[in-house]
Amino acid sequence: MAIITLTTDFGLKDHFVGALKGSIYKELADAKIVDISHDISPFNIQECAYILENSYKSFPEGTIHIVGVDSEPTKENQHIAVLLDGHYFISANNGVIGLITSEFKPEKIFEINIPNPINGSFPVMDVFIQVACHIARGGTLEVVGRPFEQLKDLTGFLPSVTDNDNKIIGSVIYIDNYGNVVTNIQKKFFEAYRKGRDFELNARTTKIKQIHNTYSDIINFDLEKGKRKGPGDALALFNSSDYIELAIYKSDLNSVGGASTLLGLDYRDTITINFI
Repeated sequence: MAIITLTTDFGLKDHFVGALKGSIYKELADAKIVDISHDISPFNIQECAYILENSYKSFPEGTIHIVGVDSEPTKENQHIAVLLDGHYFISANNGVIGLITSEFKPEKIFEINIPNPINGSFPVMDVFIQVACHIARGGTLEVVGRPFEQLKDLTGFLPSVTDNDNKIIGSVIYIDNYGNVVTNIQKKFFEAYRKGRDFELNARTTKIKQIHNTYSDIINFDLEKGKRKGPGDALALFNSSDYIELAIYKSDLNSVGGASTLLGLDYRDTITINFI
């Protein structure tokens, strides 16, 4: 039986997540359900894409990913089922899938068109669950819809390059549990324009001239402890997903604060990198 994952902005206070799981078990008693996250910020497409992009690859091929963010259907937000990199994604055509297709072209895209659909306010349960269970039983995408080509592409969420390739303009796409700030600038993109040059990363009033590979790289163990950088100091690094991340070493968002609060950064704030 294929694994079915759930990624939503429903939170855990209400009945929605429990109802989704109950509906799946009602259809497939031996289903395997994994929660990726239910704490996506409401309607935050870029945050959802970041979490999904960096989690789905850990699952075996054939896994079915239900995406419950901005899922109400409209003429411009169609329900789609996509086969991408060996995985199935069931979502609205709101840009989430488009944002995770930079490395892989979808093998199949279908607009969902199931018979006698329920046009209610809970399409994730009324539509997405039916499609997921159909696929989990071994069903094909061809049965649940028709071929679709108009995958929404949110290019405005990507970093840009200006000043004759001497400046990258990015933005904050995610703030994690530690208050670490993830930008939309990936290592591959950064290195393609850096070309070995020095640089200065600017985040509001903070300026950083080095990007590390681990958090503890900020510490120069050759210096005496009193002269080292350490807890409370700001740093930039390529995180485990190869995005540039800003952090405060050994921060705690619930006490002293993290990069988001101490550097004054929020979702979609601008980050610039000037090459020297």
